[in-house]
Amino acid sequence: MREKTCCFTGHRKIPPEERAGITDRLERVIVSLYQQGIRAYEAGGALGFDALAARTVLHLRESCPGMKLILVLPCLTQTRGWRPEDVTEYERIKAQADEVFYTAQQYTRGCMHRRNRYLVDHGCVCVCYLTGDSGGTAYTVRYAEKQGLEIINIAQGGP
Repeated sequence: MREKTCCFTGHRKIPPEERAGITDRLERVIVSLYQQGIRAYEAGGALGFDALAARTVLHLRESCPGMKLILVLPCLTQTRGWRPEDVTEYERIKAQADEVFYTAQQYTRGCMHRRNRYLVDHGCVCVCYLTGDSGGTAYTVRYAEKQGLEIINIAQGGP
């Protein structure tokens, strides 16, 4: 299944003026991957790029038979401290996902790291929104590169 799976990773904050362009590029990339045989799309359930990618897959799934959204979540309490409207959107996405997998029951210091490695370890391509060299997204992309995944950075313009 790994050879037919794409994972997403990206920053939690996307500048509002860039959101439309990022969404358009993301949609084109996902359609292209689908045409190449990628059917499973894994997102980590975080705010920002993860949510945008999940919503895009849900939208495209209507016209792409066999496309699946798999949420790989770090823990049951991921939304603790989130704004109510963000929790509502998270629950809406989760309810529409084809599969939901938790890498831990409770929050622990390493649960986000474990979630990110799981995403990479189960994919063959990593679609990211990466604008810097530090933080969780940068770590995940470096790990994906070391694991031999194709990297498509939506932040660099792309298709």
